[in-house]
Amino acid sequence: MRKRNIAILFRLNRKEAEALDKRVKKSGLSREAYLRQLINGLVPRNAPPPDYYSMMRELHQIGNNLNQIAQKAHVLNVIDVQRYDREVRRFQQAVEQITEAVVLPERADQRTADQRERQKWQ
Repeated sequence: MRKRNIAILFRLNRKEAEALDKRVKKSGLSREAYLRQLINGLVPRNAPPPDYYSMMRELHQIGNNLNQIAQKAHVLNVIDVQRYDREVRRFQQAVEQITEAVVLPERADQRTADQRERQKWQ
């Protein structure tokens, strides 16, 4: 049995429908999920860049490796310095890559016309 068994039909004009579709597409959600978030007082964010999830997986792996090294060092009262340094460097590189991909602004000369057009409407 469905939890959501109440269907609501409402009408939009073309301009409203296009605006909704544009925002839904940016969010990466379905129309229904997008509207549910709005109803619940949340403003859906734009979908993260495609590399975001692979970067986050890598960060979790690195964090797990660092945790294992720390546990080993605690139990043995010694630390594998080379392995630890290697994992810390991997972690720092991953953080830098995420920062560049998600936070830092792009250089204007590298942006495509499509990106400039999307920026106008954000």
